[in-house]
Amino acid sequence: MAHLALYPGSFDPFTLGHLDIARRALRLFDAVEIVVAIHPGKTSFMPAGERVALIREAAMGIENLSVDSLAGLVAPYARMRGATALVRGIRTACDFGAEARMAMANSQLCPGLETVYLLTAPAHAHTSSSLVRDIARWGGNLAPFVPPVVATALHARFSSKR
Repeated sequence: MAHLALYPGSFDPFTLGHLDIARRALRLFDAVEIVVAIHPGKTSFMPAGERVALIREAAMGIENLSVDSLAGLVAPYARMRGATALVRGIRTACDFGAEARMAMANSQLCPGLETVYLLTAPAHAHTSSSLVRDIARWGGNLAPFVPPVVATALHARFSSKR
């Protein structure tokens, strides 16, 4: 039986830390689907369709890794997709509290759905999407933080505003 894990998040923008978690999850599961969460009440920096396209390009050639988007609860989507687990990256101890609450809610909404936490690699532990947006806003070097396709998109977005 193939084991599918979902890796949900806003990925606004997608970072090298996110890519690292997805690759490491593929060592544990047969397939991983990155799920770009769409929050209707939340203003996103990049439209969901652009995030999906950038992630697909950044992950091109990585076998058994797919990308989709979702407006709604992840637990019912996981059940519909036949996923056995959700993958979440943890950067700091502070992340764990919110993640644990989400995991408990998801396990009640979809009994048997496990949440697997992967600690962020030290090289990416300081990286956040807001940090990346700030660096891009000021024309800084994004190479240590995001895949090249994301860096190009961010620089294009901000250079048009300068």
